[in-house]
Amino acid sequence: MAAEGWLDFERPIADVEEEIEELQAIGGFADQIAQLRAKSDKLKQKIYANLTPWQQVLLARHPRRPHTTDHIERITQDFVELHGDRVFGDDPAVIAGIGRIGSLNLAIVGEEKGRDTRDRIKRNFGMPHPEGYRKALRIMQTAARFNLPILTLVDTNGAYPGVGAEERGQAEAIARNLREMSVLPVPIVVVVAGEGGSGGALAIAVGNRVLVMENAIYSVITPEGCASILWRDGSRAEEAAGVLKITSRYLLEFKIVDEVIPEPLGGAHQDWDAAAAALKEVVLRNFAELSKLSGDELIAQRIEKFRSMGVYTTA
Repeated sequence: MAAEGWLDFERPIADVEEEIEELQAIGGFADQIAQLRAKSDKLKQKIYANLTPWQQVLLARHPRRPHTTDHIERITQDFVELHGDRVFGDDPAVIAGIGRIGSLNLAIVGEEKGRDTRDRIKRNFGMPHPEGYRKALRIMQTAARFNLPILTLVDTNGAYPGVGAEERGQAEAIARNLREMSVLPVPIVVVVAGEGGSGGALAIAVGNRVLVMENAIYSVITPEGCASILWRDGSRAEEAAGVLKITSRYLLEFKIVDEVIPEPLGGAHQDWDAAAAALKEVVLRNFAELSKLSGDELIAQRIEKFRSMGVYTTA
């Protein structure tokens, strides 16, 4: 990570932006600032049009990338967060509640990594415990009883693998969510908003439509974990990122996701409001299309969607 929140490959852009800030602080250099802005835009077009898979991983993990709480704040009205799994406790790594997007009332479930150090520790860096998944399921089942559609926002590098989580049934909680989400008779739209890792992501990602933000990633394992398993060398994560095919382009090509949500030039961290506006538009459109299906049709479509993933034929 470069200084001041810029990634290493973004350094040329950062240098120009710093020049712009210096001239703005002095004042009276409108022509020079306009020239520098044009230069910055050209650099952005060049750099972000040719990102490697590893660079997209870094963007998905960018410290200034908007999180679930940031998206909820921008796209919803009257959001009421609900807490607890009614079994063990509340898990701050999972946010769940009822809200409204425009005129659409719905349930929202998302994973939250946290912003500063204190918040990240509170949120367990976005790695849910089993009670987080049980809370998510409780809210989704409640939504189904009241015929409310469900939006989930995926952003985790995986479920928490600690001893306590395993003792409280981490694998069972994930498996139960997969089973129960598949048969909820309401529309479910999933958005991979940042990092979608392993079963920790899939536990809230069984939907009728699975969308991915342009610079988000979605994979069975992190590049670091993959490199450690395949080559016994976690430092080869950059190479693993290319092998895994985890970026939005490949996810759409392999029909793992249904649509890519465009981000502002340079990534969602460049303009949270614009990123949220694009997210809102695509989500509402997908819910409008799904609203035409009956409960039985929604269930059948969802099951068939996931059954068809990975199907192949031999000549």
